[in-house]
Amino acid sequence: MSFSLDKVVPWGRSFEEYVAMFDLSDKDLACRVLGCGDGPAGFNAELARRGGRVVSIDPIYAFSRTQIRQRISETYETVMAQMRSNRADYLWTSISSVDELGGIRMSAMDAFLADYETGQAESRYVAGELPYLPFADNAFDIALSSHCLFLYSDHFSENFHIQSLLEMLRVAREIRVFPLLGLDGKPSLHLGGVVADLHEHGFQTDISLVPYEFQRGANQMLRVVPA
Repeated sequence: MSFSLDKVVPWGRSFEEYVAMFDLSDKDLACRVLGCGDGPAGFNAELARRGGRVVSIDPIYAFSRTQIRQRISETYETVMAQMRSNRADYLWTSISSVDELGGIRMSAMDAFLADYETGQAESRYVAGELPYLPFADNAFDIALSSHCLFLYSDHFSENFHIQSLLEMLRVAREIRVFPLLGLDGKPSLHLGGVVADLHEHGFQTDISLVPYEFQRGANQMLRVVPA
C-alpha cells in the first residue's frame, strides 16, 4: 500500500460522538457495523467492549501502535493550535473549551491505542481505504463514514465519492455519512451530483438532522439504503 504516515494528522472521536453523529440506536449498535476511515477513533474499542460486532478500515492500520502513537504526539499540539485559531468556527456547548476538546480527543485516541493490537488480532482493524473495500458483498448491516467523504471535497472528486459510496453499499445494506459540509463550512459541492447518481443506481437517500453539532452547521447526515 502506497501510503505515508507522515502525511496523516490523527484526530480520534469518541464512541459517544459516533452515536450522536450517526444517530445510532441500540438496535443499530447491535448490527454488524463497518467504519470507513475511522483512524484512531474510540468507537471500535468501546463497541467491541460492549459486545458489538464492528470492523474499522483505514490506511493507518498498516502501521504499528508505536508508530501511530508517535504520529499523534507529533501532531497533537499543531491541531490544538489550529483549533484555538479557528474556535469561532465551532459551537462550544456540549464541549466547553479547546482544552476540554483536547482531553476528549486524547481519551478517544488512548482507548484506540490500548485496543489496537487486540483489535488487529481479532480482524477489527483492517488496513485499506476507499474506494475499494476487502470485504464480501453484504458483509455488514451498516457502514459509516466519519469526517472523510464530503468534508474533504477539495481533495476528492465527485466520482471518487460516488465510487466510494457504491462500494460501501456493496458491502453494507445501509450507509451513513457525516458531516455534509466541506472544510470551509459550506455544503459540499459534490452532494447534489452524488445523490442524483445514487438515485440512478436504484438507491434511496435521506438527509436528516442528527443530535450533534460541533463544527457550525454540521448537523446533518446522509443515509442511503436500497430503494
